[in-house]
Amino acid sequence: MTKEAVLYQHGTLGALMAGLMDGTETIANILEKGDFGIGTLAGLDGELIILDGKAYQGREDGALIAINEACKTPYAAVTTFKPTITFQVERPANNLQINTLIREQLKSENLFHAIKIHGSFKEVHIRAMPKQEKPYKRLVEVSKEQPEFVKKDVVGTVIGFFTPELFQGVAAADFHLHFIDDGQTFGGHLMDFELESGTIEIEPMDSLLQHFPKNDETFIHTAIDYADLDKEIQEAE
Repeated sequence: MTKEAVLYQHGTLGALMAGLMDGTETIANILEKGDFGIGTLAGLDGELIILDGKAYQGREDGALIAINEACKTPYAAVTTFKPTITFQVERPANNLQINTLIREQLKSENLFHAIKIHGSFKEVHIRAMPKQEKPYKRLVEVSKEQPEFVKKDVVGTVIGFFTPELFQGVAAADFHLHFIDDGQTFGGHLMDFELESGTIEIEPMDSLLQHFPKNDETFIHTAIDYADLDKEIQEAE
């Protein structure tokens, strides 16, 4: 019997957007739930990238480093990646064209999907959230001062998920993607790219396992303002 594909998520994007940025789960525990994923670190300290069971941090200074598994995260989404849909891209395409190709291959836009693209990129444009100190601001405000980086002629991997519109706030609806180069020196939240050629792999998820930080006093007792959540996510992403 085929094992179900499970997307495990600790925390929610909605809570992160509202400024709940304390680390509430260790990277070690996240890696027990999957070998492929994305997220951030305590205090919104850069971008979390998980590939082949290893965790990396895309930092605000543009560096990419391996993460100590004792580090904590307020928000991370992972799965054990076993793609069931694979196809090649043999001619140059920008991110919008690639997103269209992927959307055509999704089993349904009502399902979560894990997305992986490995290939040669003419250009990759990323950002990394700067570390925050208390009192935390809402994430949309932080995003206005995020450092951005561009690298040309790079070989690497796009990692992330497609989220159904129904789950906006739990995660970011549509595509939420990060990038890491093969040399493990450059990576972060993917903003734009031009792919020369590569392989796209997709896995539809059977289920979402949502984990909450029930022992975190701030999460338990904070009244979260969700009034402008959809607008803020679109601005920040």
